[in-house]
Amino acid sequence: MINREEKLSLLSEMIAFATMDKNLKEIEYNFLLGVAKQLDITREDFDYLLENPATHVHLKSHSERIVQFHRLVLLMNMKNDQSNKEIRKLHNFGLRMGLSHEAINRVLELMESFPNKIIPPDFLIDIFKIQYN
Repeated sequence: MINREEKLSLLSEMIAFATMDKNLKEIEYNFLLGVAKQLDITREDFDYLLENPATHVHLKSHSERIVQFHRLVLLMNMKNDQSNKEIRKLHNFGLRMGLSHEAINRVLELMESFPNKIIPPDFLIDIFKIQYN
């Protein structure tokens, strides 16, 4: 289980990703708020993070890093048109988390073949399992 500092860092990272274009859409805000609730982060703390990013904390658990990468993929796909900049940023987030370069590329390639570009969690986990072994 991740601690509060890690949870705030995850959420802060997601906020930074969503506001990369300086525009946080309502659907993105609601998604991020939902993630905050899943992480047991109060709305007050969430709103504070919007203006005051938390310090980055590297997740120790490989499975938690995969879950976080999946959240970032879902967040990116809320926009109808992803820019190359957003895709590169997502790729770099994955690398910074210590995920496999090949697995990240595979996810980014395959997401085009799924409805709404949403890769099912089990499928995504299988991609990382193959690369991890």
